[in-house]
Amino acid sequence: MSNKVTPEPDAAGAEWKPSAQANSSATQLRLIAIILWVAAIAAELGLIFGELLAKNGQPFTNGRMAILIGGLVVIAILAIAGNLLWKKANRLDPAHKSVTVRFFIQNQLGAFITLLAFVPLVVLIFLDKDLGKGQKAVAGGIGVVLALVATTLGIDFNPPSVEQYTAERDSVIEHVGSDTVYWGPSSDVFHICDKVSDLSRARDAGTIESGSVADAHAAGMDRLTLKVDQEQKQCGFAGAAAPESGN
Repeated sequence: MSNKVTPEPDAAGAEWKPSAQANSSATQLRLIAIILWVAAIAAELGLIFGELLAKNGQPFTNGRMAILIGGLVVIAILAIAGNLLWKKANRLDPAHKSVTVRFFIQNQLGAFITLLAFVPLVVLIFLDKDLGKGQKAVAGGIGVVLALVATTLGIDFNPPSVEQYTAERDSVIEHVGSDTVYWGPSSDVFHICDKVSDLSRARDAGTIESGSVADAHAAGMDRLTLKVDQEQKQCGFAGAAAPESGN
């Protein structure tokens, strides 16, 4: 079962707000993410000043190469872990889409931090005179690949918003009468009841989850299904007005 972070009961039409529990969980996740990001940047600085600049003019041995490559991997792991936790926190406590600058920064901060943790180091690797061409190709290539992977995982291509949660919650309440939705373990959208055809496999396996719109997003669902017109008939809600699909 998914962890429930159901918000305080809201009437349809009121702006959605995270519950105290969700807000607290999001704060904890963001704090851990920041610690991981700081550790990634500290590891980067350690490699720059400990291996590249401090030992300028010294041969770049296999041992130093191992430290450099290992450090790049550690930076990637720290950055990726921070990025995933930050995005999870944003699902629990999303920003307002109407506040454009904050919305963009809050949702894409992980990508910027990851670039900060990689770009200066990778540039110095390619410029370092102690590294041979083959060493630069190996260390620099690994750095570029890890940076691209970690940065991509830091980008939120479909960031949640308060406006989205509000519209979806109101739409569900309009059809169901309460903020209750259903989803399966392999789905990326949630539904207005557990009888819909898209949940047939999860229903047969007994793995259907239920909760509020906020719970569904916290469990990794991206949005309310676009098949509401079809589902209202399957759920026995025929005759109700079609809801807004949300963002």
